[in-house]
Amino acid sequence: SVGGKADREPWHAFVAVLIGLWAGLAIGYITEYMTSHAYRPVREVAESCRTGAATNIIYGLALGYNSCVVPIIAITISAYVSFKLLGFYGNALAALGMLSNLPIGLAIDGYGPISDNAGGIAEMAELGEDVRERTDALDAAGNTTAAIGKGFAIGSAALVSLSLYGGFITRANEWTAENAGDADKLAHGLGAPVVTDPLVFAGLMIGAMLPYLFSAFTMKSVGIAA
Repeated sequence: SVGGKADREPWHAFVAVLIGLWAGLAIGYITEYMTSHAYRPVREVAESCRTGAATNIIYGLALGYNSCVVPIIAITISAYVSFKLLGFYGNALAALGMLSNLPIGLAIDGYGPISDNAGGIAEMAELGEDVRERTDALDAAGNTTAAIGKGFAIGSAALVSLSLYGGFITRANEWTAENAGDADKLAHGLGAPVVTDPLVFAGLMIGAMLPYLFSAFTMKSVGIAA
């Protein structure tokens, strides 16, 4: 039972998977809208290039930050609903539903590098401009599907991390209950982690810093290679 309730039905698992699938669909739609050249955001970023590189970077960053709103709302709704249905197991099922159509997106993602290499070969072979236009269109489609695939992967990773943390909390509580009479183990053991604990909070801060650190390393290496 979860939350003191034992009335779990098979259709709860179906709804948990379905809510993850719909959340992934919402992430895919907003990613396509934010990254495809057929819609206004990308065209506005391209238009900002007329006033210089600085405004282009600022506008691009603002657009990137703004694009996080809808995916986060979709993930939080799916996490809440699936948890209310089946607890942390429901979160895992929602992540499974979100990943169910990822292979299709990853297959289409192959358009990007393949067409990009084909465009480079066409340019070196001094083929006509119409060939380069076709490969550029396919490359743009591949870039969009690549961004959509990353959205699915990140959203499902958030749900899976929640499930893993739930399993960790459950095991920690079980360990505390099993060793309730052993003062030495309770004094040196983990027990149930609490966010207000200074050590746990310090770990959270360090963990939140690591993505920025590795992103900085990646961006610096790309800049050096360029």
